[in-house]
Amino acid sequence: MPWWPCPPDEGAALAEGALRGMSDDFLRMNGHLWQVYQLARAKRSVYPVVRDQLTALNETLDGRPEVEAQALCGAAGDLFQLAGELAFDGNRYTDAAASYTLAASASQEAKSYDLWACALVRHAYVDLHERRYADAVGTLSAAEKVARRGDGSLSTRYWVAAVQAEAYAGLGDLSACERALDEAEKVTGLSGAAHNGGWLRFDGSRLAEERGARYLQLGRLDLAEMALSSALSQDILASGQSFRRRGAVLTDLAAIGARRQDPDQVLAYGGEALRLAHKTSSGYVAHKLQGLRTDLGPLSRDARVAELGAEIDALCTT
Repeated sequence: MPWWPCPPDEGAALAEGALRGMSDDFLRMNGHLWQVYQLARAKRSVYPVVRDQLTALNETLDGRPEVEAQALCGAAGDLFQLAGELAFDGNRYTDAAASYTLAASASQEAKSYDLWACALVRHAYVDLHERRYADAVGTLSAAEKVARRGDGSLSTRYWVAAVQAEAYAGLGDLSACERALDEAEKVTGLSGAAHNGGWLRFDGSRLAEERGARYLQLGRLDLAEMALSSALSQDILASGQSFRRRGAVLTDLAAIGARRQDPDQVLAYGGEALRLAHKTSSGYVAHKLQGLRTDLGPLSRDARVAELGAEIDALCTT
């Protein structure tokens, strides 16, 4: 088949179309990888494929003029967020923060405001993990401003509010925490496709467990237990579709038992959470259990609780 040069305008249009096609291919693959990540019990098993996809995307971007590269930046912002999730779940927080920074930069370049806001939210989780609550509030304030420029039919701004609640709880501000949670609840008023199931998955289904965790942070144990028990009965947690989330809720319920000096509650919930942590190799659940370990205090005089504490120590040092 003969080849001949296209007229300038036609050539530019073909190049733009080809670039859009590459971008769409990467986005489709990213969507598939998010699905695999969500379904995988051991999240780290997904990392080699994500790493290879990042390498391919970087090679495609390399050397392209800025105008052309912009079309691929949305795919990069998406994929770097998944890479950050994998690093965060593996307790590699420096790597996670670096990935989220790259995701935010690429998303900004692509002028994809919801994607950009979500990258900032994920970066705030690193500050929350390190208990830098004031820093997290600052990052989330930036995310809130970016989200206002995004698609109002998406749930982005309500996810921002849900994570702001965690930062305010860390600062001990009950009123601000509840205001943020109430704002996050408004996600239920959205209709249609409010999230994409990948880099944006907030649909309100986690609000019971989020509210319970926030009340636990604030020491409101009765309110926390009510919300967490409600969360545990939800189909997705009761049926074991999300071991990571179930493990986190179980650990919070065990922590309530520890603060009430109730060894039976600690053992019932903490033991199951530990089994799930072993099954999933989730660094997130292991970190939650490490927090429970510090709450055990005098309960460790009970031989059964002491054994649970030793098993948590072993998990967190492997």
